[in-house]
Amino acid sequence: MAEAADFQGTSPSPARRWLRRSGALLAGVPLLAGLLQLPMSTSASAAEKTSVAEATGSSTVDVSLDSLSPSAPADGDTITVSGSVTNNGKQTVTDAHVGLRVGPSLSSRSAIDSAAQRTGFQLGLDAPEVGGKYVTEFSKIAAGVSQHFSISVPVKELDLGSDGVYQLGVSLTGRTAAQPWDQILGIQRTFLPWQPEAADTKTKTTYLWPLISTVHLTAETGSDEKQTPVFKNDDLAKEISPGGRLDQLLSLGSDLDVTWVLDPDLLASVDAMRDGYQIRTEDGRTTAGKSQGVAKAWLDKLEKTVQDKKVVALPFADPDLASLAHNGKDVTGSLSHLKDATDVASDTVDTILHVKPSTDFAWPADGAVDPSIVKVATSAGADKVIARSDSLRERGGLPYTPSAARPIGGGTTAVVADARLSTAFQGDMTKADTSTLAVQEFLAQSLMINLQEPDEQRSIVVAPQRMPSASQAQTMAQALKAFQEGNWSESQDLSAAAKAKPDADATTKVPSASSYPSSLRKQELPRAAFEKIQDTQTKLDNFQVILTDKSRVVTPFGRAIDRGMSTSWRGRASQGASFREGVESYLNDLTGLVHLIEKSDAKLSGRSATIPVTVQNNLVQGVDNLVLRLTSRQPTRLKIGDGPYDERPIQVAGEHSQSVKFTTSTKANGPVEVVAQLYTKDGQAYGPEVSFEVKVTEITSTVMLVIGGGVLLLVLAGFRMYTQRKRTAAVRAAEGPEDGPEAEGVNKDTDGTVDTEDTEDSANGSEGESGVESGADDPEHPSDPTPDTAPESADPSGTGERVDR
Repeated sequence: MAEAADFQGTSPSPARRWLRRSGALLAGVPLLAGLLQLPMSTSASAAEKTSVAEATGSSTVDVSLDSLSPSAPADGDTITVSGSVTNNGKQTVTDAHVGLRVGPSLSSRSAIDSAAQRTGFQLGLDAPEVGGKYVTEFSKIAAGVSQHFSISVPVKELDLGSDGVYQLGVSLTGRTAAQPWDQILGIQRTFLPWQPEAADTKTKTTYLWPLISTVHLTAETGSDEKQTPVFKNDDLAKEISPGGRLDQLLSLGSDLDVTWVLDPDLLASVDAMRDGYQIRTEDGRTTAGKSQGVAKAWLDKLEKTVQDKKVVALPFADPDLASLAHNGKDVTGSLSHLKDATDVASDTVDTILHVKPSTDFAWPADGAVDPSIVKVATSAGADKVIARSDSLRERGGLPYTPSAARPIGGGTTAVVADARLSTAFQGDMTKADTSTLAVQEFLAQSLMINLQEPDEQRSIVVAPQRMPSASQAQTMAQALKAFQEGNWSESQDLSAAAKAKPDADATTKVPSASSYPSSLRKQELPRAAFEKIQDTQTKLDNFQVILTDKSRVVTPFGRAIDRGMSTSWRGRASQGASFREGVESYLNDLTGLVHLIEKSDAKLSGRSATIPVTVQNNLVQGVDNLVLRLTSRQPTRLKIGDGPYDERPIQVAGEHSQSVKFTTSTKANGPVEVVAQLYTKDGQAYGPEVSFEVKVTEITSTVMLVIGGGVLLLVLAGFRMYTQRKRTAAVRAAEGPEDGPEAEGVNKDTDGTVDTEDTEDSANGSEGESGVESGADDPEHPSDPTPDTAPESADPSGTGERVDR
């Protein structure tokens, strides 16, 4: 990265002051020795031992620097340094005091790095104490005990020279029983940026303020008209609640001149909470969320904050560009997801916040780039890539930090953020000491950039970590407030920084793939993740074809697929895999709500019959564009329609079923496997097939001849009976009437017996003209078959969870 050589022009005043004090000390020792005429006085011996102690014994006491105010002083200010000292040794420290040491100004950014890394007191590198009344004294500090200190000193007493970065040391001097002389027992170093008057040329600085979170929303929605969203947990509510991480980022950033970098997924997720939401519990159930008011208040505040501010929208859900470039670009359809995520970003931000964001910036993880990352990042329409200077390193030995904008070919601009400034607040900022040191080093580095080339105005970009913690955000805000009130920098938005004139000597060569950090590569999403995403997309494409209201499924699942490739899954491989599995599993559940009802085996007797097949739709919305196909595995024995299979279009209303009857014809006896399968209109199989067995028991021609012969015999017998009745009636008519009651139709014989008329006919029952009785047990005519399939249940299967789709 760009690094300045020695910064020239440092005032000699601090150096002369330090030399005068050191010279006086060295001159005073032999003078006193000569006057006293002693070989080695106790005090001289102590001074010698002090030098040794200063070099080797300065870690006994821990010095914590909790605050330094003001961070960047001006003429007339009084600096107040506060903190604590803790005795980590085993002996009590006596006759102790805390003092300040202001050394000469540093000459370069690397000199700041070196000073920050030093530990322990180093004679010759650490300046003498300011001393006098500007100390805090302690009579004793017991082992393991901490003591607070606060020192206030006017700036004029520090004898600061011209503009520059000065090393400020806070040290504890004291004695122990084992070494009863004054010695440096602990020291902490920081930096004092000194720019009392406004610089003639100020550095233009862009600070990105990211509002990004992890994935919170699932693909699942409720069955109500509003499609109530379901969240993985209620963590997002905690982040946007007063005092939460995102609430603090919003509150702190509202007072700063920054460029807002937003993940549209965060906005969509908070917006989804406003009208009611559900939370998925660990036992798989859902419970109502209760933070609707918090969500509304947070979004309202954000909307007011970003009006007339520069807003950059990342692609929806902040996709991992490096993972996509290294592991996903060869998976069919993966790059299309990036394009969709980019297209929806602007509309999401505009709809929710009513501002038009920039969507032409891509931000790979940690600003690390290589040719494949740049190619993927710009494939969805972005023409600016936010890189970092520890990735796009300077190779020409520039003595200054160049401007951020670099043309890297193909109409693409790399906006190179300064690595030192961008990583200044990545540590644990919960401790006041760590936070104070980070603020002072940030200010020191930024001032040094301006001092490198004071006559050349440059544009610098700072891109901090994507998801700063609350304490990190607080430290960032503290540094930025002091920075923006300082005299060496002025704010600039990201678009202006990207358009700034690039340095002619700055590198424009994108590093090779082998230069990509292995630590970042280990965190990437694997190829399997993109394959899973594509499998889900394929299933979604097939499912949406049959829906009458596609948007209710395509939108939530499309956004869930985007979330599956989020940068937030870096370092959380198992959680990311679980999320992607959950999206696919839920889609499988939905597609399974449209299915064929299982059929039991059937018997078919006769030459033809109909077979019913039922389609069940347990979705709330209707389905269409489906085709039901019934296929015979042995069409030579059983035909469906006029061939081996027949198809019928299917349209089923929500929460209904539809039965379709297929006409069949038989040619031979025996079992036949029949398969029912749903297809989309474009020929894709939908859902599992349903197979069942049909046993064909056809009535043979021999049986039909026997039945026909029996019918003929019955007809002939009836005709014979009819002719006999006619002859009997003619004989009776010739003989005349007999005595007795004819009106009652009874013949009385001579011996007194009574016989009913037509006794033989009566025994045969009542007949029609054909002489064949018509009853319920008469056989059917072969040409008029009726269905003869085995009975089966037509009741729909259980619907399970109702999903409004």
